[in-house]
Amino acid sequence: MFGDLMGMMGKLKETQKKVEATKERLNSVMVDEASSDGLLKVTLTANREIKSISIDDSLLEDKDQLEDYLVLTLNKAIEKASKINEAELAAVAKEGMPNIPGMDAFMK
Repeated sequence: MFGDLMGMMGKLKETQKKVEATKERLNSVMVDEASSDGLLKVTLTANREIKSISIDDSLLEDKDQLEDYLVLTLNKAIEKASKINEAELAAVAKEGMPNIPGMDAFMK
């Protein structure tokens, strides 16, 4: 029994290292999003860190419109980045989970 427990602990530590490595790798995965008319473009990492924002000069004339564009476009980009982030981390975590009977129901 203790051998199994030690094996599971080792596997959990290994999984934790893989999760940290995946988080680090996601810093280099870029997510691009643009407004529907292409006047505003943003780039984020899959860890949801903004890397760049490109604003067409025509948007600089209307502060309210620019703010709306920023909110909409950034939210879409954050949603995309979050989906990538969650999928990658979930895959690593699931791969490293010990096989405990009945736990499959909780991993869906």
